[in-house]
Amino acid sequence: MAKKSKKQQQPGGTPATVALTAAGADFTVHAYDHDPAHPSYGEEAAEAMGVSPERVFKTLVADVDGSLVVGIVPVSGSLDLKALATAVGAKKATMADPALAERTTGYVRGGISPLGQRKKLRTVLDASATAFDTICVSAGRRGLEVELSPKALTDLTNATLAPIART
Repeated sequence: MAKKSKKQQQPGGTPATVALTAAGADFTVHAYDHDPAHPSYGEEAAEAMGVSPERVFKTLVADVDGSLVVGIVPVSGSLDLKALATAVGAKKATMADPALAERTTGYVRGGISPLGQRKKLRTVLDASATAFDTICVSAGRRGLEVELSPKALTDLTNATLAPIART
């Protein structure tokens, strides 16, 4: 597992790492060899980094009353669409079309980061993140995670904290 602090970050990183560096955020990049045959991107990341799946969060894009919204939940659970809709004051949420999510964020499925998106989307972070000093989210490509504090992630994405995960 390669580990780089922001001071060691290579130039020309992903849009997520570029955004973190530009914001002066404290973060650590974790790289690992992605296995395309692994059944879960998030569980693969947790296993590869030796981190509890409750500390590794996946970035999911949902259609909430006609607008795209990002839900960030632990890989050990799933996104509660009704709770996501409630968190943003909407009535209904469904998972977004993967191609639309990729086009809108600028990332590929399995590598969508809540940071450095092509179009900044409204974001909700599961409240369980606050139980940890740091959490991991995608750094913008499969096989690359970024570790940062939940507060930094909330601040950088203007996220709402709400209980949106099912365990």
